[in-house]
Amino acid sequence: MSKRPRLSSPRRPRPAGTPAASEAYRLASEDLEFLAKDDLRPLRLQLELLKPEWYLRQEDVRSTIVVFGSARIPSPDMAGRRVAELEAAVRQKPDDPQLRSALEQARKRQAYTRYYEEARQFSAFVSRRFQQEGRRDFVVVTGGGPGIMEAANKGAHDVKARSIGFNITLPREQAPNRYVSPELCFQFRYFAIRKMHLLLRAKALVVFPGGFGTMDELFEVLTLIQTGKIARMPVVLIGRDFWSRAVDFDFLVEEGVIERNDIALFQIVDGSAQAVRIVHDFYGGRPPE
Repeated sequence: MSKRPRLSSPRRPRPAGTPAASEAYRLASEDLEFLAKDDLRPLRLQLELLKPEWYLRQEDVRSTIVVFGSARIPSPDMAGRRVAELEAAVRQKPDDPQLRSALEQARKRQAYTRYYEEARQFSAFVSRRFQQEGRRDFVVVTGGGPGIMEAANKGAHDVKARSIGFNITLPREQAPNRYVSPELCFQFRYFAIRKMHLLLRAKALVVFPGGFGTMDELFEVLTLIQTGKIARMPVVLIGRDFWSRAVDFDFLVEEGVIERNDIALFQIVDGSAQAVRIVHDFYGGRPPE
């Protein structure tokens, strides 16, 4: 990786009250308060586009597979510990409705941990298969947070491959999970630029159960493919039981708000092995040129 250019040389302290000590005199590139002003939003958008792109080129990332899914689906170990804690608490206070409700939710999340394992296995397979001999093809990219995102980054980490995390600042601060490759870990302020980066090198999209964020990202990709804004790619939804209830695609066709052919833009499967096969068949077993 090339060295970063130095923007300015160290400066001596300037006496207070002098023109050189004023905020107006500060170099614009070093004035963080100025860069945070509303008028500078176009520049911040541009910087968020340019910085990750520079690093991704340095690491020779050629193509990616995007993995979406809920941040609330825990690892099997974490889910098991939570259920055990709540079961013990309910035994102490069997008539507490809040504890019983929390236990019910914890058990439901424990059942969903199979998707955590599916995401980890999918990522491990494609990372091992396509990141050999220094190549950076089909690099797994996630939103960099917990849950399904963590699982996908962990799958790549387990086979000593790179993976990307596009984290975003939220009211409830979201830290990157520990399995993202440090040199490919980025932080965004703007959802729009983050979404753009998620798709710039994308050659496939694999979507696990999730909430508003997952739905937002999935339907934006489907809209871009439907309208020809991006090239056709495999879009695989994992979890037939979940997706058949979460979105009634047949109803959308029946009501005439989408065409029957639009359903062919994606496939719904039960597990990661089927997703691997779909991506493999689409590209003939090799990454696109």
